[in-house]
Amino acid sequence: MNRKTLHPNTNTLLSAWERMSASPHESGMGPATSQHTDLVECLFVIERAEDGAWVFRNAGKRISNLLGRELAEHNYLDLWTGHDRAMVDAFLSSVSETRLPGIIRARGETLTGMRIDIELTLAPLSGLQPTTKRPRLLGLYQTLGGDAMLMGRPVWRHRLNAIFPPDVQTEPARLKLVANND
Repeated sequence: MNRKTLHPNTNTLLSAWERMSASPHESGMGPATSQHTDLVECLFVIERAEDGAWVFRNAGKRISNLLGRELAEHNYLDLWTGHDRAMVDAFLSSVSETRLPGIIRARGETLTGMRIDIELTLAPLSGLQPTTKRPRLLGLYQTLGGDAMLMGRPVWRHRLNAIFPPDVQTEPARLKLVANND
């Protein structure tokens, strides 16, 4: 995905994740969280449970307000239904296995039918924490404007618009030419 089309908070998170992944033990690099309070309130962490669920470990205040409930211990996949749920589950597994971030574009809907566009960024925390059998992902739930249209009503359903899986760049196979003169 072209990073120019992403929300500025998404770009900030991706840049911070790249720095932390490159040097997980160095601190003091880059902007402080106090400079991005709007971003911090939209962050969440999910963890893969033994039963395959992706359980919220914590979630920022703004996400809880947008969804109308505290999210800790709830299954992230419950935000999705039908085929969308299966695709998001595969996406989360891909992010976890490749150890690279990915992005989801979705539409959130209230019970009254009001809609809002959402950009969800998920990045693995595996390189930033001790090795664990239960992978964790750092997420950003970013609305793309129009929050006022919801009139304070919570988002209760999400529908996928697009999935941008981790950008795995593989090197082309290197060929070696061997000559045999026998």
